Amino acid sequence: MAPAASSTSSEPEKGLAPEQPPSSKPNDIEPFRKKLKEGEPGTKTGRPLRLYADGIFDLFHFGHAKALQQCKEAYPNTYLLVGCCSDAITHELKGRTVMSDVERYESLRHCRWVDEVVEDAPWVVTDDFLEKHQIDYVCHDALPYSDASGASSEGDVYARIKAMGKFLETRRTDGISTSDLIIRIIAEYDTFIRRNLQRGYTGKDMNVPFIKEKTIKFDMAVDKVRNDVDVFVHKWINKADEMQHGFLDLFSKEGRLVSALIPCGNARGISSDVVYSVMLQRTSFRKRRKVIKERLSERMSEMAREGLC
Repeated sequence: MAPAASSTSSEPEKGLAPEQPPSSKPNDIEPFRKKLKEGEPGTKTGRPLRLYADGIFDLFHFGHAKALQQCKEAYPNTYLLVGCCSDAITHELKGRTVMSDVERYESLRHCRWVDEVVEDAPWVVTDDFLEKHQIDYVCHDALPYSDASGASSEGDVYARIKAMGKFLETRRTDGISTSDLIIRIIAEYDTFIRRNLQRGYTGKDMNVPFIKEKTIKFDMAVDKVRNDVDVFVHKWINKADEMQHGFLDLFSKEGRLVSALIPCGNARGISSDVVYSVMLQRTSFRKRRKVIKERLSERMSEMAREGLC
């Protein structure tokens, strides 16, 4: 039964991301389990029940993994086979996938709940397929899955399995699906192009038009200049604060310079206030002298240029 695309995932929700974390418990399918007697297949003392789940499993995500977990934990003793449809049949009946069939097979092999991966799985499970793999139950959620291949007369690829009593219902995980992930990327198209340009990819690598690539690169350059200016201004604001604190630390009434002069003043009977006042006067005099010297130098230069001296 070939599930087509992410048969184990949920339908895409509106919006880019779920508002609340999806919830799923291992016993989600408890109401759908067939009660077994000890010694029967599926019990710890019986043989493993051979369960089968199929799908496309593109962009393998935790919604897929949780569906497979439900299958694996449906009974105490199970052997889970997971069928994955090939690129050829998937592209024909469902549409383009992001990952190749080889990549999708390999993703499933690294899922802890999967015992065996059936490559190039059929779109609709047949009696021969059930017999070949000795499948006891086929696992999927209860929603009808339309058959684009026309192999199922009922229109639902799982209808015949349900009628045979070999269908084990699982529950979907809301808020996550392959389509949802693709929508998130499309919605942030420019953001992800910029992300990859920053990592060294070219517009050609991403099939991005030349003008689009140059526009995004220009925006990136503008953002860099803006960021550099912000960093520069922030740096000099901090520098100015440091200079101000350094000046106050040296010349304030409680500063290091006054603290160094006070003992000398006290030894001569001069109060700390007088010492501070004298220091300010001398500092002011030095500044005035420096200004007069600079202005005199400028005037002499002007006179020299005019040939007056």
